Amino acid sequence: MAISKAQQNATAKYCKKSYDTTIVRFKKGNLELIKAHAESQGKSVNGYINDLIKADMGLSATEAEENKI
Repeated sequence: MAISKAQQNATAKYCKKSYDTTIVRFKKGNLELIKAHAESQGKSVNGYINDLIKADMGLSATEAEENKI
């Protein structure tokens, strides 16, 4: 079933309100390596990157949740 234009607009509006976005660039070929590694961890690339950032910041899962990171 196709997603309606209204649903697409509602999703875009929600994402704009709820999330900050940025572009991350990788050298050609590296994205596939990162994607494969993230999948081997049971994560998406986005989830994997977010977990790496939290770990680098020294945040526990509880602290990250409390700070909405």
